[in-house]
Amino acid sequence: MVIAAPASGAGKTTVATGLMAALTRRGLAVSPHKVGPDYIDPGYHALATGRPGRNLDPWLVGEELVVPLFLHGAAGAGIAVIEGVMGLYDGAGSGEFASTAHVARLLDAPVVLVVDAARQSRSVAALVHGFASYDTRLRFGGVILNRVGSERHESLLREALAESGVPVLGAIRRSDAVAVPSRHLGLVTATEHGSGAAGAMDAAEALVSGSCDLDALVRLARTAPPLPGGPWSPDLAVRAAALTGTSTVVTGASAAPAGAPPVRSGASTAARGVPQVPEGIRIAVAGGRAFTFGYTEQAELLAAAGAEIAAFDPLTDEDLPEGSRGVVIGGGFPEVYADELSANEPLRRRIAAFGGPIAAECAGLLYLARSLDGRPMCGVVGAEAGMTGRLTLGYRDAVAVRDSVLTREGERYRGHEFHRTAVEPAPDRPLFRWRGGADGFADGRVTASYLHLHWAGHPHLAARFAAECARPEDRAAAPRAG
Repeated sequence: MVIAAPASGAGKTTVATGLMAALTRRGLAVSPHKVGPDYIDPGYHALATGRPGRNLDPWLVGEELVVPLFLHGAAGAGIAVIEGVMGLYDGAGSGEFASTAHVARLLDAPVVLVVDAARQSRSVAALVHGFASYDTRLRFGGVILNRVGSERHESLLREALAESGVPVLGAIRRSDAVAVPSRHLGLVTATEHGSGAAGAMDAAEALVSGSCDLDALVRLARTAPPLPGGPWSPDLAVRAAALTGTSTVVTGASAAPAGAPPVRSGASTAARGVPQVPEGIRIAVAGGRAFTFGYTEQAELLAAAGAEIAAFDPLTDEDLPEGSRGVVIGGGFPEVYADELSANEPLRRRIAAFGGPIAAECAGLLYLARSLDGRPMCGVVGAEAGMTGRLTLGYRDAVAVRDSVLTREGERYRGHEFHRTAVEPAPDRPLFRWRGGADGFADGRVTASYLHLHWAGHPHLAARFAAECARPEDRAAAPRAG
């Protein structure tokens, strides 16, 4: 079932995560999912269920992969809970593409609407009626009322909704116990929140268990019909990518940015295919409190390409895992931990001297820069990074403008940008271009960019990176300029 809301801030994360925890405590194997590119909520989902939190985003991977990725993530589970994004019908740009409603239709899943009932009574019926009738293709299953003030308030709300015929599946009272601290990019991640995250999870579980009809919600989820086709397979995805070397062009791709090179078709890139690599190539993947943003499928694809994944924490580890042939540094909050990252000089020097391939996104770009808010970083990328007062947020339809360890010139990539930082100077030879923007550094066997990519939509990235890691480390002894 899909947990949606009329708008952000209605409480769907609390309800969805509390519901996942409550059903897990009942003994069900719960598969957690999140609509959209969010990295933080899936961390809490994983804490609630003991299974990896996974994203479902038609923009990033294409409509055709939403059902296979869902089936892959839900394998072996008894029930799946999908938390929506923003308002039910809010999609990429002005349409509904990649909205919660879009994903619910692709999955043919029943929708439960979480409504912030504070400061309204009878008007709730008009609100719910509008959302339920706006798109008759949706399987609208009921409503959960949130932030209900009193028994009298709940009675008024239920009476109004009884006339509309929409089932009330829960009524949750106002509570501060489930609050999770926020900062400049949203909630504090579950990894960073530590024991506080577990406490908030327990509070959300108790709130949902005591306020919602869990039996009715389970019955509703069971009305979802079987889905066509089979689950996504990282092994098959990498094998196909290794044979063709093609870049996935997702459904509904718009025209290429002005001035970009021609977009390559599958036929034109097939000649530049990716070889299979030997098993056991070790790739170090950054983790810990400073680097928490990443899609589960990335590691699965790298493993399918023959890599052995070895985690390391740039806050505490003074060296890369032994035998590392490549490094992946994803997103997160290095600006929050700049002092600690800078203080770990042995690791910074090791990464600066590393001769193998490095793939960095957003937080990884900041860490590879010469400095971050004045603190020395790795110096792999010849730029200074720092916080700004401006939020840069949104989907990007990008075209690669040069070859790199990941990309080939002319390939199209759909990604996501989410940060309040900037790097200076801007790259004079960027890796990507999109309308109104350019981004990314490519230096030898290094790529560093603000663009977050979901590798399930572009499995050739894993095949190429693993193949590059299998090459001789001919630059291992020489530090990069910058």
